[in-house]
Amino acid sequence: MAVGAVSRYVDIAAARAPAPGVIARWGLGLAIVLAGVHKLLDPAAWTVYVDPVESLLVVSPTTFMLANGWLELAFGLAILLDRYTAVAAFVAAASLSATVAYLAAVWVATGQFGDVVARDVGLAGLAWAVTVSALRRP
Repeated sequence: MAVGAVSRYVDIAAARAPAPGVIARWGLGLAIVLAGVHKLLDPAAWTVYVDPVESLLVVSPTTFMLANGWLELAFGLAILLDRYTAVAAFVAAASLSATVAYLAAVWVATGQFGDVVARDVGLAGLAWAVTVSALRRP
C-alpha cells in the first residue's frame, strides 16, 4: 500500500475518532475504576504503599485501601459517565498529585516505588488535563 493511501486511511480514522478530551476522559476514568476494583478485590496488594506511614493511619492499611477503592470506583464512574467530571477529575488530580509527592519522598528515602512514581506522574498529568478540559466546556 502506498504512503498516500495509508495517509488517507489515517486521515479518515482521525476524523471519525472521538475528540482527544473524550479519549483522555475515558482513559482516566477507566484507570481509576480499575484501580478501585482491584483495591476492593485485593486490598492487601496495595497496602505495601502505606507501610512506611502505617503508624500515622487511623485505620488499618486494609481498611484504608478498601475505603480508597470505593472512592476510586465512584469518582472513576463519574468521569466515565461524564457526570460532575470537573469535580471528579479534580479530586483524582489532587489525589494523584499528593500520591506522587508521597511516593517520590519514599523513593528518595528508601529507593522503593520509583516505577510507581513514574506511572503516577503520567496519570496525574492526565487527570489535570481532563479537569481543565471539563472546566473549559460550555
